[in-house]
Amino acid sequence: MSKALQVVDLSMKFGDQEIFNKLNFSLEQGSMTALLGPNGAGKTTLVRILMGMLTPTKGYYDLADDVKVGYVPQFRNIDPDYPLSIRSFIELNTPFFKSQKVKDQVNHILQETYLKGLADIRMGEASGGQKQRAYLAQALLDQPNFIILDEATASLDPKAKEELMNLIAHLNEEHKMTVLFVTHDLALAKRYMKDYLYLSGGTVQQGKMADFKERFN
Repeated sequence: MSKALQVVDLSMKFGDQEIFNKLNFSLEQGSMTALLGPNGAGKTTLVRILMGMLTPTKGYYDLADDVKVGYVPQFRNIDPDYPLSIRSFIELNTPFFKSQKVKDQVNHILQETYLKGLADIRMGEASGGQKQRAYLAQALLDQPNFIILDEATASLDPKAKEELMNLIAHLNEEHKMTVLFVTHDLALAKRYMKDYLYLSGGTVQQGKMADFKERFN
């Protein structure tokens, strides 16, 4: 298996506050990894570095040449009066005048995320799980092969969590999508992820999810 991501001696400080120091790990292409750790350990900072939003103090990371990253944020409630349909919301980053290729791509993603029959429902009227699948569909429009789920199941009910994670498992199995799942939901991580990164005290540990022992709340 080839590496999708290699992190070498990655360190980050904000002023005098050290967030983490000399992190070293790699993720294989097609892997399913939970990023775990207590609040304040630096998980969000690490994700922002990997997304190119922050520059590390020291060290570096390498994404394989063929890796394209997609990002699904934590569930954000949308005002009930929000006017866009699920389809229009997913299409926000597409050209105003859409080619047939773009229309076909949107239809394919709607089908793959189980939203095709709901495409004309307003986002404001959609359930939490449907909204979160729309965020995932929006990310999939850029055709990533590495997806970062940043607390994407937080605030969802158990059924919606299961629907979203089953969809992620499908993307991994059918399209060999590499997955990095930032979460505090250990039960969900153990059910769906194969590997873990545990970030705490400025260092990182890596291993198999089946061997992980709960060390945080």
